Amino acid sequence: MSALDPQRPKGRLSDRGVRRVTPVDRLRNFLVDVRPNFIKGGRFESFYALYEAVDGFLFTPSEVARTSPHVRDGIDLKRLMVYVVIAVTPCAFMAMYNTGYQANSAMGALGLGQATGWRGDILTALGVGYDPASILDCMLHGLMFFLPLYVVTIAVGGWWEGLFAAVRNHEINEGFLVTSILYVLTLPPNLPLWQAAIGISFGVVVGKEVFGGTGKNFLNPALVGRAFLFFTYPAQMSGDAVWTAVDGFSGATMLSVAAVDGLPAVQAAGFTWWQAFLGRVPGSLGETSTLCCLLGATFLIYTRIGSWRIMAGVLLGMIATVSLFNQLGSTSNPMAMMPWYWHLVVGGFAFGTVYMATDPVSAAMTNTGRWIYGAVIGFVVVIVRVANPGFPEGMMLAILFANVCAPLIDHGVVMANIKRRQLRHA
Repeated sequence: MSALDPQRPKGRLSDRGVRRVTPVDRLRNFLVDVRPNFIKGGRFESFYALYEAVDGFLFTPSEVARTSPHVRDGIDLKRLMVYVVIAVTPCAFMAMYNTGYQANSAMGALGLGQATGWRGDILTALGVGYDPASILDCMLHGLMFFLPLYVVTIAVGGWWEGLFAAVRNHEINEGFLVTSILYVLTLPPNLPLWQAAIGISFGVVVGKEVFGGTGKNFLNPALVGRAFLFFTYPAQMSGDAVWTAVDGFSGATMLSVAAVDGLPAVQAAGFTWWQAFLGRVPGSLGETSTLCCLLGATFLIYTRIGSWRIMAGVLLGMIATVSLFNQLGSTSNPMAMMPWYWHLVVGGFAFGTVYMATDPVSAAMTNTGRWIYGAVIGFVVVIVRVANPGFPEGMMLAILFANVCAPLIDHGVVMANIKRRQLRHA
């Protein structure tokens, strides 16, 4: 048994004959030493959730089920959430690059030589330029927008998580690591930080904690926070001026252009399918690159964290609904004639399919139900995009609608299985 084996009894490593104590072992010893202060009867009993969160994040928890009738598995919740964070990392890096690329390109078009405010001061101090052809310049410029949003989100949302855990005397769940990064990647790059704080507060408190916390919420908390911002502050969450992080620059997304003037206008504006697939287009921070979403989907499916049935159901539902509209045709609605492979790469379709629809808590649980659940999302997103000219996206509302329907879908699948078995053995 190794010194850091999670099955070892709690105790100082140096007290059990470990000859060489590493810095990691010293940290483990420190956490063991201060633990009595946080358990029941200790001076800081109210802060046990905070202690457990630090201990659980740094080391594999030792309090796991090892005997029947509990299911034993090699993966815990912390590792599951880490896998999701790894899967979304390509989108996070693309968010930084594309935000900087769009900003640097806009600055060149406007003849600006330096970004304004504290971001410009920091980039100047670092000797960073504003060349859209430079990956480093684009990454660092984009980081100036991505990092503040993420820091505010993790701080405010983490505070709410810790508060509810302390009041309920529960553990702080690692699920917020996923909620925070997904929430940030759905935001416009130039969103005011105080609005980001309000949105994540609503998502955590109303979308999850009021229902009992992780595992009991029936809505995706990241999408709940974004939906709250969309309907509360529409000027900062929609329009043509919020997607490029340069004041005074107006650049419409491909989806908004297509909704007004159709696909030919998108192509006339210089947008190509491959450009949209790679993600070098205006849009929310992490939703633009279908390629990065596919990389994340591959990892989630390989590790069996994300349901391939849901992803396939969303895609098939979208293709079937789009094909129906294409067959019916329309002379007044340009979105009705957009092919399915363009729907795949515009807006947040790919991001929502891979990371939002597959949320294991708010999605359907049965295998058949996952196909139906995914198909509902694919159907609703196309209906919203085609039939609602005032809201050209639709993915967020489609997933939230399917979240509400997921328990009913699973119930229907279970009851159908029961009836089929009853008929089989009647």
